[in-house]
Amino acid sequence: MVNAVWLSLIAAGVITGLLTGTSEAVTRAALESAGSAVTLCFGLIGAMALWCGVMRIAEEAGIARWLARMVAPAARLLFPSVPATHPAIAAVAMSITANLLGMGNAATPLGIKAMEELAALAGDREEASDAMCTFVAICTAGITLVPTTIIAIRAQFGSVSPAEVVAPIILVNLLATTVALIADRFFRPISRTR
Repeated sequence: MVNAVWLSLIAAGVITGLLTGTSEAVTRAALESAGSAVTLCFGLIGAMALWCGVMRIAEEAGIARWLARMVAPAARLLFPSVPATHPAIAAVAMSITANLLGMGNAATPLGIKAMEELAALAGDREEASDAMCTFVAICTAGITLVPTTIIAIRAQFGSVSPAEVVAPIILVNLLATTVALIADRFFRPISRTR
């Protein structure tokens, strides 16, 4: 579906360029944008390497597990159907911790592991369990306390104060997570009646 959307947008741009006689400008803009994307990616490599290294050190030093233990009570509260001693709670806590630290790349494999644990707990059913839906809602809202990628992008493009957006991002993330959790709880009974 997403591929069809992108294809239609590209086709509409090319057709509009041909009809308006600006196909050369469309081609130039496409090539410049592709070059900018590569430059941006190279600029992010340093920040990602730094924060992946910090996360690795935190894991080796036990700080990540300590943070996960701090998040575990909230995880048990959010996932009442998951037993407190089940490995799914630890996997969920680690994924949430990685998201809190702004480590999307580290959070993805941890999130997959958490979802596998939640699926195993649900008995590998065809439909998602309540805990799986709650986990997706939390991950989609993406609560982050340290938005490292945003800071790195702002720094790369010459922002005078790249970290000035941290407070608004935290506020919006808290609001989005709250709304996601409320929606998860509100729509759950409705989905069961179908």
